[in-house]
Amino acid sequence: MRMLESVNELLGSHDGFVLDIWGVLHDGQTPYPGVPEALAGMRAQGKRIVLLSNAPRRSWFVARQLAGMGLGAELFDGIVTSGEVAWTMLRDRQDPWFAKLGRRAFHIGPERDLSVVEELDLPLVSSPAEAEWLLNTGPDFELGAASVEPYQPILEECARHGLPMLCVNPDRAVMFGGKRLICAGAFSDRYQELGGDVMEIGKPDPKIYETVLATLAVPRERVVAIGDTPHTDLLGAQNAGIDAVWAMTGLAADNMGPDPSDALLEAEAARQHVRPIAALRSLRWAA
Repeated sequence: MRMLESVNELLGSHDGFVLDIWGVLHDGQTPYPGVPEALAGMRAQGKRIVLLSNAPRRSWFVARQLAGMGLGAELFDGIVTSGEVAWTMLRDRQDPWFAKLGRRAFHIGPERDLSVVEELDLPLVSSPAEAEWLLNTGPDFELGAASVEPYQPILEECARHGLPMLCVNPDRAVMFGGKRLICAGAFSDRYQELGGDVMEIGKPDPKIYETVLATLAVPRERVVAIGDTPHTDLLGAQNAGIDAVWAMTGLAADNMGPDPSDALLEAEAARQHVRPIAALRSLRWAA
């Protein structure tokens, strides 16, 4: 698999860029080296950029977080998050799975994720016995983010009450400041093992790319997605019919090491059933 040293090598073949956020732009705390310069350089070349994240929070919240890291709105054309898409589907109730949900929800996750139900008539209750469905936005601060095991009793109780789970972040893990943490998708896996009904919103579902492609307004064959995770970023792009490039930052760096061989990348891509057109060392700009 061809390894690209900078994003410049994609500028001749692509005009629209779908960028993952956590794992490509930053590590959960600070931007990766060269990212602000890369985004500014791409914008100066007239490239369209949409950030696509499985964050279980609304787009405005993620935009505020990015601005706090020095990645302001002038560096991209839009943000689409799984939290924003879930909020819209909860509001509209047009999808059959969402139409059958009740109003009262039991929430697993930190309070900071509650923008996903803001301004909606969806009261949060204190126990699964009171709830009609389960809102899963990921691990909270009390039980920690190292393992699913501390959450097992809660998941079992929710399953006993037959609560359908809305998983607002299909990621299974993420790198935070060099540490590997679980995400909401890890709870989704465990809940399905318990026989629970689960709906996941986000990559790799091609539906989440509809708004992205409309915002880019670029022919599909000129669009490329860059992400660090095969089963969400790369598979999602494949499902949406656009090119994908595998970023060697975030989870990829943790899984594949600092300098993976072409053969290792090819083997892992085949195992994950994805076909990226290339790998990218990191999102950096070659002056």
